[in-house]
Amino acid sequence: MQAFVTILVAGVLTDNFVLSQFLGICPFLGVSKKLNTAVGMSIAVTFVMVIATLATYPIYTMILVPAGLDYLQTIVFILLIAALVQLVEVILKKYMSALYNALGIYLPLITTNCAVLGVSILNFSKSYSYLESIFNAFSAGLGFLVAMVIFAGVRQRLEANDIPENLKGLPITLVSAALVSLSFLGFAGLAEGLFQ
Repeated sequence: MQAFVTILVAGVLTDNFVLSQFLGICPFLGVSKKLNTAVGMSIAVTFVMVIATLATYPIYTMILVPAGLDYLQTIVFILLIAALVQLVEVILKKYMSALYNALGIYLPLITTNCAVLGVSILNFSKSYSYLESIFNAFSAGLGFLVAMVIFAGVRQRLEANDIPENLKGLPITLVSAALVSLSFLGFAGLAEGLFQ
């Protein structure tokens, strides 16, 4: 149980993939203008992370490693993630067309979202078991959701303020992202210090 709490705190706060490890920045900056699209994208990314981990872990441990093909993990994982994203895209298009249209080009970009690939690969570098890997993927998705919701709130507040001409657009967005990321630095060491 202690390991799962540590994984949860790390995934959401201390090792947040977006704000601490800077993975998944493209949808973070692109889809965080409105809260509903930020939440929708986060749910889609979380779903893909968990499903990708469910599929990549057995493929890696039961096929690639025994066959001596573990060096192919990145290619295999990307192909698998691409197939899963296509599945999510079809489901969203059929059942949630408004969200599908709002996400636009960023939905297919989940395929190349390095946070999804990063979770799949980092599970092995951290020597997580199958259940820990799945929980890590869920925690990372939850951390992605937290980062997206916080940043969507920040961006909505920015729209209501008078911003100097030189900072309008992408510059103020990047400055704001840096400040939000810096605020998460305050959680550094929290996961390691939980059970000491």
